[in-house]
Amino acid sequence: MEPVPPAPGGPPDVVVLTGDVPPSGMAAAERLARVRHVGESGLAEALPDADVLFVWDFLTDALADAWPSRGGPRWVHIASAGVDRLMFPELVRGDTVVTNSRGVFDEPIAEYVLGLVLAFAKDLHTTIRLQGARRWRHRETERITGARALVVGTGPIGRAIGRRLTAAGLEVSGAGRTARDADPDLGTVHPMERLDGALAAADYVVLAAPLTPRTRGMIDAAALDRMRPSARLINIGRGALVAEADLVKALRDGRIAGAALDVFEDEPLPESSPLWDLPNVVVSPHMSGDVVGWRDELVRVFVDNLDRYVSGRPLRNVVDKRLGYVGSDQRG
Repeated sequence: MEPVPPAPGGPPDVVVLTGDVPPSGMAAAERLARVRHVGESGLAEALPDADVLFVWDFLTDALADAWPSRGGPRWVHIASAGVDRLMFPELVRGDTVVTNSRGVFDEPIAEYVLGLVLAFAKDLHTTIRLQGARRWRHRETERITGARALVVGTGPIGRAIGRRLTAAGLEVSGAGRTARDADPDLGTVHPMERLDGALAAADYVVLAAPLTPRTRGMIDAAALDRMRPSARLINIGRGALVAEADLVKALRDGRIAGAALDVFEDEPLPESSPLWDLPNVVVSPHMSGDVVGWRDELVRVFVDNLDRYVSGRPLRNVVDKRLGYVGSDQRG
């Protein structure tokens, strides 16, 4: 990957699009660049003079409307692994380089997924409900050893999930853009064109794919019909990978045994959503990768890339804007 040429004329101008919790620990960035923090309301005014945009508020949809007509900053970095909110046509077509925070969330999310698998197999969510009701009800639970898990998405997060589930005794396979055998992390990787057959064989289906036009709504009524009635769906990728209304119906009808959802089509999940009340559903508020210190780590990833930008070295985690994610040829 070729370096992104820094702007001439001294330290670059960096705009940080902050959210409710602004980034701390930005002193290192301020030694490398002129840093300005703005909210959504100030973004359109700040962007024309920016060399670099750090999208700290990774849930914002404001960037497309604020993007300058003459083209935006040379480089945009987002404090998340997913970049779907940045893939609006003007940015995709332009020369702006996009990087993400790949690597921060891999292991925490893998641990979270293993916890969910164990919770389903050992029926922990029911135990907690019964304890709250002071009800003693003996049940038998399931083994995870030998259970089959399908990880949809073969990026770093999907690979970390595959390693963690394999270590726990599950038989893991994957689904991705390219088919292969004997993958070191995911075993057999099925091409997405053959996802239907892979779904039918899985006890746990874990969604870790990026959101692209190809993957949007991939788990719909037809896909859910192909899953086992005893299977569970776990989504830590993006909410729009799943057709939510189809999932609700499948859960109510007993077409699958349960779902654990950390991401949703609309966030926060509306209070009116039926997902809150379904006994076979675990709802969490987009927190699967958010361990103690995660915000500091996101800042460190940006500062490392900013140092590379200023010194003329290649950036890490450069997104292939045609695909909507970091290409497989990049490491770190």
